[in-house]
Amino acid sequence: MDITFLLNGEVVSLSGISPTTTLLDWLREERGLTGTKEGCNEGDCGACSVMIADEQGARALNGCILFLPQIDGRHVITVEGLSAADGTLHPVQERLVEYHGSQCGFCTPGFAVTMATAHLNGARDHDTQLAGNLCRCTGYAPIVRAAEAAAGDPVPPHLASLSDFKAPHAAARAPEIGTESDTTAFQPRDVATLAEWYLAHPEATLIAGATDVGLWVTKGFRDLGPVAFLNRCEGLAGVEMTEEGWRIGAMTTLTTFEQALAPHFPSLGAMLRRYGSVQVRNAATVGGNIANGSPIGDSPPALIALGTRLHLRRGADRRSLPLEEFFIEYGKQDRAEGEFVEAVTIPAQPDTLRCYKISKRFDQDISAVCGCISITCENDRITGARLAYGGMAGIPKRASGAEAALLGKRFEESAIREAMTVMAEDFTPLSDMRASSGYRLETAQNLLLRYFHDMNGAQTDVRGVMA
Repeated sequence: MDITFLLNGEVVSLSGISPTTTLLDWLREERGLTGTKEGCNEGDCGACSVMIADEQGARALNGCILFLPQIDGRHVITVEGLSAADGTLHPVQERLVEYHGSQCGFCTPGFAVTMATAHLNGARDHDTQLAGNLCRCTGYAPIVRAAEAAAGDPVPPHLASLSDFKAPHAAARAPEIGTESDTTAFQPRDVATLAEWYLAHPEATLIAGATDVGLWVTKGFRDLGPVAFLNRCEGLAGVEMTEEGWRIGAMTTLTTFEQALAPHFPSLGAMLRRYGSVQVRNAATVGGNIANGSPIGDSPPALIALGTRLHLRRGADRRSLPLEEFFIEYGKQDRAEGEFVEAVTIPAQPDTLRCYKISKRFDQDISAVCGCISITCENDRITGARLAYGGMAGIPKRASGAEAALLGKRFEESAIREAMTVMAEDFTPLSDMRASSGYRLETAQNLLLRYFHDMNGAQTDVRGVMA
């Protein structure tokens, strides 16, 4: 594959690259830019953080699970590009020194890049912005103090200009990277072209944000075979709001999804802010989180609880179905060869949704149980109940028995407790390293009780409950 991008202000053109070469490996091995570190090599520690800028703005991403074709037409800024041409340090670099925000220094370049990106974007929720960067020796207090101190400093001119981003050699670019007959790698520019190519190459791996597929390469050392990169596919991303609800393109990142839906469903927004890290959410997509079929993905339970419909495309043919019907069993989804997720639609509705993510760590952890619940009432009688859970079966699954037990009942604790008992017949969860079967079932039941108290105004957030 041939790509062109900017690297710290310099135009770089590469020919004949392997499509699954990661940006981290290329930076270190081919360019000698070793400030970008390899830590976990799976998008957890943030030592490999880079700033990526394009027409949509600047954001921090994990270079270790970012394939080179995903940076085509974009601007990559590494830690070496944070300082000015005359060597003047970026304000966050100066403040890290001033506030003693480094000891061994291995994690510091990644912190600096993430902080500089947040500084550029005016983001001051520092705990959230830095949750994807791991420091084991300094601790976060001096690093957060450095971020706070730098917040009022001006953005350096060489980075402020990123707001006027222009793709390198945009006018001369070909419609696609590769060709429609290419059986190795393809990067379509529109949905119709993707549909035609994927129908002809159904064995190919579709790469959206690569937050999952990237690990197949960096940890599993897998040869992906034919691949198609969807990051430049026009018409596959974005949120459209209508009177009927929201249509969310499959390539919409979780960051964009959270920004669009959180004002309408605050509990969903709070849960999504615990999904991975800023770097992960800036890459991970709504469609990818569905299509990989994970039983512990956090967005499907929330989408199911909202009554979401899934839209699939195969060639010129389209079909839609309730999202919960897409998941058949572990590792198996209702998707034909050459068919891909195009979008989801969420119907407009009052906000009765509550999302509860239960994990060992608050930030950047995989759920043991994720419960998303929406109950509607008329005249104090329950007229609708959608109880969707992740981590309770081989697929994201509704507690259909408990739902049926609630319908027609008064929204009161006795009805909730009766449904909790019935829920034991809905799930037979497994025990694993994250939680035992018994813990999962009892937690799922208690989340329904938590919902009842939550909707009645009780403080149920564990960070807010006080003795």
